[in-house]
Amino acid sequence: MVKDGNNSAADFLPDKLDLESLRIAAACCEGCGLYRNATQTVFGEGPGHAKFMLVGEVPGDQEDRQGHPFVGPAGRLLDRGLEEAGIPRDEVYVTNAVKHFSFVPRGKRRIHQKPTAAEIAACRPWLNAELAVVEPEVVVVLGATAARSLLGPAFRVTRQRGVPVPLGERLAVATIHPSAVLRAPDREVMYEGFLADLQVAARAA
Repeated sequence: MVKDGNNSAADFLPDKLDLESLRIAAACCEGCGLYRNATQTVFGEGPGHAKFMLVGEVPGDQEDRQGHPFVGPAGRLLDRGLEEAGIPRDEVYVTNAVKHFSFVPRGKRRIHQKPTAAEIAACRPWLNAELAVVEPEVVVVLGATAARSLLGPAFRVTRQRGVPVPLGERLAVATIHPSAVLRAPDREVMYEGFLADLQVAARAA
């Protein structure tokens, strides 16, 4: 059993790698310190062999409370983008690079905090296992934290978004996170760029 909260999810991986076994095992993960304050593990959801895997950054407040990835306004915007890009929702597996909510309390609110490099690395075994089980053709990388986890610290979403790059035996396409679109003062312009990147991913498959 991990006691200091600064180890790795690898210590909690099940012997049998399938989505149900992974989801059950991840619920008990203490591979980094984020588990201490989060409500629950937010694991990925979707078909067992999806054509597309979408990897976000870290669960938000509503995801943490409900236990599902991409709920709330960002999830609705993502659904809109997928539909307009021609990516069937039933061919998509959605997950996050980090499975526990990272936040700082501010009064009664919980303010999202970017996970550390150590926390991202500690959670990577879950993401590796999801990739191995789901075997997607295309991975859509949503935001800087997901890009760091999957494509390395030198990758910059702002400079390299919308371009298919190799990721093992599959392709990855990076773009901004839907929440960044919602925060932008020029939301429609940002959304059009986001949609264009999703259309690149659709063509890559």
